[in-house]
Amino acid sequence: MKTNGCRYGTHRVIEPAGVLPQPARVLNNDMSEIWDNELLIDVIRLNVDSASFHQIKNKLKAQGHSDMEKAFAEHAIDLTNRTGKHKNEDTGSGGMLIGKVAAIGDKFEQKEPLKVGDKIASLVSLSLTPLKIKQIKQVLLDKDQVEIEGQAILFSSGIYAKLPDDMDENLALSVLDVAGAPAQAERLVKPGDTVVIIGANGKSGILCNTVARERAGVSGKVIGIVRNENYIETCLKTGCHEVIIASATDAITIEKEVSRLTNGKMADVVINVVNIEDTELPSIMACKDRGLVYFFSMATSFTKAALGAEGIGADVDMILGNGYAHHHAEISLDLLRRNPTLMKLFKERYTD
Repeated sequence: MKTNGCRYGTHRVIEPAGVLPQPARVLNNDMSEIWDNELLIDVIRLNVDSASFHQIKNKLKAQGHSDMEKAFAEHAIDLTNRTGKHKNEDTGSGGMLIGKVAAIGDKFEQKEPLKVGDKIASLVSLSLTPLKIKQIKQVLLDKDQVEIEGQAILFSSGIYAKLPDDMDENLALSVLDVAGAPAQAERLVKPGDTVVIIGANGKSGILCNTVARERAGVSGKVIGIVRNENYIETCLKTGCHEVIIASATDAITIEKEVSRLTNGKMADVVINVVNIEDTELPSIMACKDRGLVYFFSMATSFTKAALGAEGIGADVDMILGNGYAHHHAEISLDLLRRNPTLMKLFKERYTD
């Protein structure tokens, strides 16, 4: 076992030297010997973040691939062989994984007691996680997941959660992948708020619908924005009072419809959980003066948001989504357990 590694994982950085693992282009993914402050994981499944999965599929289609599962598998193996991790080279985002603890370094900082064989989910991004893929077993195109045989490293600074005994592991993985969104929504939404959720039918969206409805209370209002009329029923069941049908990139329509539903007052809080680009201004224009916009989407551009707000004279506070919040795993799993509608939806969408 190697010694004197950095708790943040800089000892695994190959290129460029001196940076942390997330911004690094290439990591050392040699799993033959670990450092004493690392956790070695036998990986079962990757959950690629939605924006990244969506972008990779579109890119492969544009390259003329017809067998999308095969193409995605080849892309994942090539990416990890070249860079030592599964960090999308266009979006910069990753995802998370589930696996079994294979080895525990003597100086690894355990956030909760672990032993070899425990099944865990990483709560840090694949964009900073050393990963070695031996074999792709299955690409689940409708779930943004990849079943693999491989190994990964969690650094001492990394966070994780033991998978719950009362829940299917793939169901838990799907929830934990977006656990930061409902946890942050719980912090941001206050009683009486009007909340707009862009992408209200997605994995993050239906969780945020429910949290926003609970937090805003009887005097608040939750407005979902989706692109398809078929999504209306799900949005209403999970917490939305009203649903707007519009493209998440259509700023003028969104501004007009939110104004109509709020009598011109606009939203106190806007939560953006879509997986496509160019949704910054529609989010900002749905928000009232001195309101708050929370960009959880990994497709968000800081430049577009900052300069876009300036360009239209919008004085709003903007928060870039942090996938981590204290107790976010517990908050999201508890939300699912106590809400039969959410549990049913997640089982239908994300279990085999």
